[in-house]
Amino acid sequence: MKVRQKITDLPQLHSAADVANALGCSEWWVKEQARRGRIPFTKPGGSYRFTAEHFMEIMRIFESRPTEGRDAATSATQAPRRQRVATTALSATSLKARTPRRARQGQSH
Repeated sequence: MKVRQKITDLPQLHSAADVANALGCSEWWVKEQARRGRIPFTKPGGSYRFTAEHFMEIMRIFESRPTEGRDAATSATQAPRRQRVATTALSATSLKARTPRRARQGQSH
C-alpha cells in the first residue's frame, strides 16, 4: 500500500524577494548569487525559489567567524598597519594630464 504525502508536508518555496528581505539585501543580489551558482536554489517554472534548507545553507555560506589566535574585539576595531615605504628609494614620476577632448576639437578647426 502506497502512502500519499500530504500537501502540508511538502516544503514551502520562497521567492528571491522573500530571501532578500530576510537577509536584508536586494532581490537582485540574491538572484545574481543564484545565477552564478554561489547559493543553492531550485528553479521550477523559470524563477528562482528557495526552501528553508536553502536559506539556512545561504546563512552558513556567508557566515564569518573570528580568526583563531586573535582577540575578536581587537581584530574588529583595529585594521592591520601598513608598512612605511622609504621615499628616498622611489623615483619621482611627474604626471601630465591629457588635453580635454573639447579643447582638442576646438584646435582642429
